[in-house]
Amino acid sequence: MGRRKLVVGNWKMNGMRAHLNEVEAIGKLAAAHPAVEVGLCLPATLIMAGSERRGAAFIGAQNCHMDMTGAYTGSLSAEMLAEAGASWVITGHSERREARGETNADIAAKSIAAKAAGLNVILCVGESLDVRDAGDAEAVVSAQLLASLPDGASADWLAVAYEPIWAIGTGRIPTMEAVATMHGALRAALATRIGGEADKVRILYGGSMNGANAAELLAIADVDGGLIGGASLTAAKFAPIVEAADGKLAVAA
Repeated sequence: MGRRKLVVGNWKMNGMRAHLNEVEAIGKLAAAHPAVEVGLCLPATLIMAGSERRGAAFIGAQNCHMDMTGAYTGSLSAEMLAEAGASWVITGHSERREARGETNADIAAKSIAAKAAGLNVILCVGESLDVRDAGDAEAVVSAQLLASLPDGASADWLAVAYEPIWAIGTGRIPTMEAVATMHGALRAALATRIGGEADKVRILYGGSMNGANAAELLAIADVDGGLIGGASLTAAKFAPIVEAADGKLAVAA
């Protein structure tokens, strides 16, 4: 049996209580496609309320601190997020790495903290346009993954998301061949650390996936789902991606 597709919306700094109806609608969408694991990583202010209206979808967080307690004003621990209703958390998103200076070691520590709190982890990696244009993308991103990978990583609590930084929110995506090559390289890199377990780890694509390109991307052998930004803010835009993951939306000719 193949890896179950995982489709996760990342709302980033979007969403108010007035938008909880979309959370509820996406929960119903998840119920209609039980073959696909569907979730939403919400802003922290909506995690508790979202978890009460999530239906068949899971609720995740967008970041966590590496320590469980401490004098870290404005930060949230993985335990706090779990208590609020999160069951997953994103670590290493490019917007945290780039804007907040988070290092590979930071991401590994956050992932370990998340696991200790009972959260599943989506670990993000990706390259800049300069790296892509230099022809070093696979080597750089594979090295980033290995440096960010927490000890004890396994498929039962960890997924990886490949995000070409230059594609996020731009509508641009790599060629399908480039996506396939990168996902294959990441699986090979995982195998050097976790052996045969690497074949079970789900590797998501996370750069401007939408209803128009999802079926083609999700048909690639090592693409096991998507980490979706803007197209996850409404059930109407998210639905075609979930349908494609469930094999219900054909690849455009």
